Amino acid sequence: MTTTPSIDVHSPANGSVVGRVPERSAEDVGTVAGELRERQHSWEALGVAGRVAWLERYRDWLLDNEDRLARVLQSETGKPWAEATIELPYVADLINYYCAHAESFLAPETPPAHGPLTLTKRQRLVRRPYPVVGVITPWNFPLALALVDAIPALLAGAAVVVKPSEYTPLVTSEVASGWSEIGAPDVFTCVTGAGEAGAAVVDAVDYVQFTGSTRTGRAIGKRAAERLIPYSLELGGKDAMIVLADADLDRAARGVAWGGLCNAGQMCTSVERVYVDAEVHDEFVRRVVDAVGELRVGEDDQSYRADVGALANADQLDIVTRHVTDAVERGASVLTGGNRVGSGTFFEPTVLVDVDHDMACMREETFGPTIPIMRVTGADEAVRLANDTAYGLSASVWTRDTERGRRVAERLEAGAVNINDVFANLFTLPLPQAGWKQSGIGARLGGAQGIRKYTRSQAVVTARVAPRAEPQWYPYSPLKGRIVRRLTRLLTARDLRRRLRPRS
Repeated sequence: MTTTPSIDVHSPANGSVVGRVPERSAEDVGTVAGELRERQHSWEALGVAGRVAWLERYRDWLLDNEDRLARVLQSETGKPWAEATIELPYVADLINYYCAHAESFLAPETPPAHGPLTLTKRQRLVRRPYPVVGVITPWNFPLALALVDAIPALLAGAAVVVKPSEYTPLVTSEVASGWSEIGAPDVFTCVTGAGEAGAAVVDAVDYVQFTGSTRTGRAIGKRAAERLIPYSLELGGKDAMIVLADADLDRAARGVAWGGLCNAGQMCTSVERVYVDAEVHDEFVRRVVDAVGELRVGEDDQSYRADVGALANADQLDIVTRHVTDAVERGASVLTGGNRVGSGTFFEPTVLVDVDHDMACMREETFGPTIPIMRVTGADEAVRLANDTAYGLSASVWTRDTERGRRVAERLEAGAVNINDVFANLFTLPLPQAGWKQSGIGARLGGAQGIRKYTRSQAVVTARVAPRAEPQWYPYSPLKGRIVRRLTRLLTARDLRRRLRPRS
């Protein structure tokens, strides 16, 4: 008897084994995708209203199991309880939004004739789902990032297979099981495994939504292009924060403490670079150090006893350590933090000053609890440095003059800019989450586009008037040619001389 290989899932907070999942082979993934493709037709045939009804039941199941799912999530991520419990409410809000608008977002369109040549045609645009959508997710938000993409795809009428990170497969497997538990049509599932399973998803589905590193995103984009299937990539970030001289320094300091350290800094939209006007630099730094110094680091249960949790794995801990070491060796100063702490993969929240763009912490994605702060002379230098990066996911501008903040925002090369806030755009579902430059291709959310991206447009043209033959059809003749040419010229020219006078 052949035994299916498995993957042990470890808690990054203490190293203990918290679960085990099967390591699915490429053949397994192909079989799953094939079965989903067969079932997708009946799911699409339910219509939008039928699919909405199932998603609303699924939302209720998620809420009924909220605490259990959060504990599973916390066990495999090492998040503080406050952060382990935020993902599911976000998903519930997203389900409510797209269920409320799916009918209108997916409704057929009947554009009017654009000119006299199409007056005899009835035009209709319908949207048909890609049969199977593959969602490949990272380890930083295993519940939210699986469902924030799966939900719109399901509502669009697609079947969905999610492949979570091998570091955090437990909660994703649980939420996929919940879909079966409510008795929903078998069109949503999870396959667990490492790189082989992820590659197999790209080879088996009709649309790929990937969130993760730029390196892996490039490989997925290349393979999807070879297969001629569409894809959307949400990749890395090196998000800049610009603090102008007139900013509310207390709000900005607390904003960067949360924006840079939430989820131990393991967010694509984490604040990873801070540019502060020289006029307020020292005072701002003092307030940041005070805010960061209040934070508690360590393992949490459900008692809110920690603010900053563990890094996801040892590799991530090594990257953070390397960036801090490199900065110090190149002349930066650590004002607080800078060291590993505890028995798990914890790293102290770290504030760095005297940094510059020769340092890894200012150029490479850190994805950890560091806040490097650089002194600048005015907005122009801040914008220039903020744009000096291969990434372009999001940024923030801090100023009491919000109109000035908007002008600065529109000079930044980033898919989203928050003014006097950090990654607030993640919660604005009508706006797209899109990365510029090496931060990705395509977008998630964005109102109607967030669900339409999982559909193919189909043009249906019907003849309003149906004579035996159209004037331009066979057989050709000199008389018909002259009539058609004169008629089209009469209809397309925009001045009397050209309408009445044939071309020479």
